[in-house]
Amino acid sequence: MSETSAPTAQPLKSTLASLPKLSATSDELRAKTRKEIQSNPNIPILVALDDDPTGTQTCHDIPVLTTWSVQVLTQEFMITKPGSGFFILTNSRALHPPAAKALTIEICQNLKEAAAAVGKSFEVVLRGDSTLRGHFPIEPEAVEEALGPADAWILAPFFLQGGRYTIDNVHYVAEGDTLVPAGDTPFAKDATFGYKSSDLRDWVVEKSKGKIERNRVQGLSLQDIRSGGPDKIGGILSNVERGTIIIVNSAAEEDMDVVILGILQASAKGKKFLFRSGAAFVSARLGISPIPPISAKQLHLDPSRGGLVIAGSYVPKTTKQLAALREKSGDRLTTIELDVGKLLESPERAEQELQHALSTAESELNKPQDVLVMTSRKLITGADEAKSLDIGSTIAAALVSFLTRLKTKPRYVIAKGGITSSDMATKGLNMKKAQIVGQAAAGVPLWRCDEPTCKHPGLPYVVFPGNVGGDETLFEVVDRWRV
Repeated sequence: MSETSAPTAQPLKSTLASLPKLSATSDELRAKTRKEIQSNPNIPILVALDDDPTGTQTCHDIPVLTTWSVQVLTQEFMITKPGSGFFILTNSRALHPPAAKALTIEICQNLKEAAAAVGKSFEVVLRGDSTLRGHFPIEPEAVEEALGPADAWILAPFFLQGGRYTIDNVHYVAEGDTLVPAGDTPFAKDATFGYKSSDLRDWVVEKSKGKIERNRVQGLSLQDIRSGGPDKIGGILSNVERGTIIIVNSAAEEDMDVVILGILQASAKGKKFLFRSGAAFVSARLGISPIPPISAKQLHLDPSRGGLVIAGSYVPKTTKQLAALREKSGDRLTTIELDVGKLLESPERAEQELQHALSTAESELNKPQDVLVMTSRKLITGADEAKSLDIGSTIAAALVSFLTRLKTKPRYVIAKGGITSSDMATKGLNMKKAQIVGQAAAGVPLWRCDEPTCKHPGLPYVVFPGNVGGDETLFEVVDRWRV
């Protein structure tokens, strides 16, 4: 692929088959990572600042915090072993850039103070969207402002379960049997975080508005990762020039595992890195191996209540999944559609919409009947990025109001879309700290909050990303969890 030609769509299977052969399995590599973490007390605690709750989609048995006072962070550092980690849900993707920057600085300063109080070291990963939406380079710059400069930033958006691959520095989204360059997907047309470049070298230049020059961006090639292994990657990273942005090429979990082992080698020699990644990086760095999706039987679901699905995401994949859920569920599902036009028209019209939704949901959940509360599917955008974000905030506030005022405890709650699921967890259910139980389906996190401050302690809570799964994945989770 020449430097100047725009990346084009590639056949998935033959492209993956043409890559250099893998030299070890993910199980073997991840076991090495766990051994390294457990035997080396100097490996820092990994703190994943998650710009929406979906980044927990490859992890299990670790906590996610939704508050970040020095006191809360000090307690968490005290109980976290070196090399292990925890998530902090910042939800910064829902904020305007200045607010996102200020929040990142505040959290990092609190982390620094809390870690110093208990004598622990830590490093930060900014877990962001695997289709490249989010505040970049604002957030990494904010981390450096609070914690000092890193030797290099490492950019690793690979996420297997969502079909996101990085090959020859180009980031792809798998659509069926085709690898589509990320810049040619609907995600790149996002009203707030849109972009044109699929080659991550160009993407860094584009998002930094030329402030970061292309010659500062270099890739870890799949040839080096697969043929050279951790030692080769460790060597490259140990000698990296300060201020470099490193792109992690990755087309399998094993690639990420090799890079992690190389990072640990370079870190042991004193190199300091700042990470911007998709979900796969976090579980690889923590040595967490995947487990099967959690079943209804494991959850001991309450048969006397209906399940509740709340959908605010507008990405085309969500709209298709909602259509499949409604069609295949038939009369086993009651759908309540909130008219976005009315929510935006006036506080009085919005209240009428909410009152109708609440009275219907209360009676249906008690039947017990599964209920879907969804925003109308016509996307209403503002005149610019900021106004589009504000419209999204108004809709999110209406969904929060619905869940806050709903009296009946559902059998479970599935929240569809990153910002929606963050708001439902923190504002609707008042979660302060939750445990990542595992996944409801591949790439779909399942949380449980047992804190007494939570509106419904012990409630299974599914963070369903807007852009993950096939058309029927949402239906399959709801169907499996029917009592």
